[in-house]
Amino acid sequence: VAEGAGSVAEINLHDRDLANVECARFADADVLIAVDIERGGAFASLYGTLELLPDDLRERVCGAVITKFRGDPDLLEPGIAEIEERTGVPVVGVVPHDDPGLPAEDSLSLPDASATEGGGGETEAVLGDDDGVPDEASVRIGVPRLPRISNFTDLEPLAREPGVRVAYLPLDAALDGVDAVVLPGSKNTVDDLLALREAGFDERLRAFGGPVVGVCGGYQLLGERLLGADVEGVGDREAVPGVGLLPIETEFSTEKRVERVTCAVDGVGPIAGAAGRAAGYEIRAGRTRLLDGDDDDGRETSLAVGPLGAESVATDRVLGTYLHGLFESESVRDAFVETAFAGAGRTRPDAAAADRSPYERAADLVAAHVDLTAAGLGGLAGPAE
Repeated sequence: VAEGAGSVAEINLHDRDLANVECARFADADVLIAVDIERGGAFASLYGTLELLPDDLRERVCGAVITKFRGDPDLLEPGIAEIEERTGVPVVGVVPHDDPGLPAEDSLSLPDASATEGGGGETEAVLGDDDGVPDEASVRIGVPRLPRISNFTDLEPLAREPGVRVAYLPLDAALDGVDAVVLPGSKNTVDDLLALREAGFDERLRAFGGPVVGVCGGYQLLGERLLGADVEGVGDREAVPGVGLLPIETEFSTEKRVERVTCAVDGVGPIAGAAGRAAGYEIRAGRTRLLDGDDDDGRETSLAVGPLGAESVATDRVLGTYLHGLFESESVRDAFVETAFAGAGRTRPDAAAADRSPYERAADLVAAHVDLTAAGLGGLAGPAE
């Protein structure tokens, strides 16, 4: 399966469209067009798309699927019949509007953080509150909504856990009622650190007594200082003090590390009890080093270097790591969630009661509503028992 991006009919981009046009040509692929009906104009969009495709790509189109439909699909039948007659392209399915829980594409998909006009700025946005577990039996994991947040999908495995609420917090929010904090990645660590400090979030985080995890940029924020800040941020600052929860310093450079990583897990600090191996990726600029004992306020007695490979540090309640995809590891995720529930003095809901994975739910949704044999693509197995 090769997924495109945006529209395949952007005629101003056809000469350099790598994600759609050239991908289909290179793979010698059949093309199935997905049409989002929620925004309206689905039939016009499909007809116009087919008319604007390059001839060789138009010949590859074997069918279309209408997605995100709310209501009785029988209402679409006259339109489907006419569009098939006009184009010769079969509409092989109508997928109802549903959210199986797949990761979102980018941060624009996060819940809207803006209050209504005149309502006083940002509000809290919460994921995971539709699992049937009462709020009073749940734990809240606070995530500061960094102005330049990135790789926010690191938090979605937590939001899918029964009884876990992932709350994206405005930077001026109090941490009362928050049981754990995760600092996410950042497209610009230095400027996000300055935004945290301006809002006073760094002071509230230092006073917070629960478990804290920083991933990539969030890891760098938790250290004593950031060096080479003029490389990462805006302005000519050479050094910027960090939050000060980990005895580390990070120096930025123009060199960037992009690599898939698999590492052994040493369950310490917020992930005490985790074991096995974790897989993910690193995408970052900057090198982080552990400060010596004279510079870390005695925290070396509780320090573990390498709980998730060489590029990570943990104390009794704080973990910093460069590993994106950290919470995809079941062992790490379970350990962190258990720590949050234990610290909150609550009993964790039975994990066996959780729904099936979002990938299984998405597969079931497609299998139940799309007939790929009508497009000449072969069939899908029906929904799993």
